[in-house]
Amino acid sequence: MKTEEQVGKWWTHNLTKPVVAAAGVRLAILAFALARTGTSALFNGDTSSYLVSGRNLLLHGCFIDASGLPEIFRTPGYPLFLALFNLAGPVAAALAQVVLSVFSVILVWRLALAVFADDRTALVAAWIFAFEPLSTTYSVILLSDTLFLTLLLLSMERLVEFLQGRNLLVLAAAGLWLTAATFVRPVTYYLPVAIALGLVLVLARVPGLRWKAPAVLLISVLPWLAAWQIRNKVETGFSGFESVEAMNLYIYQAAEVTARIERRPFDMVQNEYVWHSMQGGLNQAQRAALMHSEAVMILRAHPEVFFKNYLEGSIQLTFTPGIADLLGLLAFPDHHESLASVHDVGPVHTGLRFIATYPRTAALMAIQEIVLLGMYLFAVRGVIRSGLRNASLCLLLGVSIYFLAVSGGAQVMGRYRLPIMPVVCIFAAAGLRRGRVIARA
Repeated sequence: MKTEEQVGKWWTHNLTKPVVAAAGVRLAILAFALARTGTSALFNGDTSSYLVSGRNLLLHGCFIDASGLPEIFRTPGYPLFLALFNLAGPVAAALAQVVLSVFSVILVWRLALAVFADDRTALVAAWIFAFEPLSTTYSVILLSDTLFLTLLLLSMERLVEFLQGRNLLVLAAAGLWLTAATFVRPVTYYLPVAIALGLVLVLARVPGLRWKAPAVLLISVLPWLAAWQIRNKVETGFSGFESVEAMNLYIYQAAEVTARIERRPFDMVQNEYVWHSMQGGLNQAQRAALMHSEAVMILRAHPEVFFKNYLEGSIQLTFTPGIADLLGLLAFPDHHESLASVHDVGPVHTGLRFIATYPRTAALMAIQEIVLLGMYLFAVRGVIRSGLRNASLCLLLGVSIYFLAVSGGAQVMGRYRLPIMPVVCIFAAAGLRRGRVIARA
């Protein structure tokens, strides 16, 4: 075990090698992508919507979309980041994300060190995450994932420090970092409440913190989220935090349920739902309300189909290699159409068809699947050996379960697993260590 001074450190010379390796592999992917397809490889279908609203906010002080209407589909965190660094071009924006991704390697090391107070375990976790495929891939694609993960890791690191030091200022800092992450990707909208409930349980026998700690966390988060919802309500009549949730519920979850019941292709049903949502001359708030209400009606009418679809999505999220975008960066053959048929004919037939059509790509994906399963096996071993004997370990596992729970269904993408992978790397590092792994009290 290390001293408190060693546990609180943020750098060691042993960290130089994994940090340099992390930077090298990410820069190599960026250079290869630019050489093969130019800057277009850095763009995803969602990138332009981030960029337009971000430029309007940065240059005109108004968070509006391409049509000049107040933006409620996106939150301002990543659009502002992208617009700022894209002033020097998309390559500069990608390089900024590479820097953040490399910093995330340091944060994984720091988080593992804070939990286990063991330099070797923390260093192994950093090495694993330095080469983690989702992190390396999305460090150069202009999407919100890298920035979101960095902010989430900063929040988790502060939460672990609070659980071990019981300093409410540290907890408030964790809440602010979590707020920033939520403004980048609203997937953590419900996470503060879940963590606050966890704090109530953990601190039930600590009179001075039993209610004070959850209150401090919520006070550091909820007012900011409420302020944004007030902005949306005042400017558009939409009272939610963002409208993408209603869209996903309607054109993915509800469409998949309808496709399964009516035995029709998912893409066909989804296109019908998209067309229907655009009819009637509705404004933004009315369209979001329509999609939400109709989706809820469909899902409530067929709960068993919905939960089955959602569970299948969660399983797919957990075990799919998730390297489709990396293959796109490296200019492999277009295989998205083949993989899309999983909604209609199931994963087995889709997999067999994919192997027959793209054997080399399938081989690469199989290798990645073996690596992923290996990480899971060592992570499970790490969980068992650590015993989840303290709140810090339970926090890591609980946050992973949260992301798994909110990321199922038809809209599953490999990138949605990225927030879980730092925890997998940390527990896998504990599983790889010889001897007993003891978490810091």
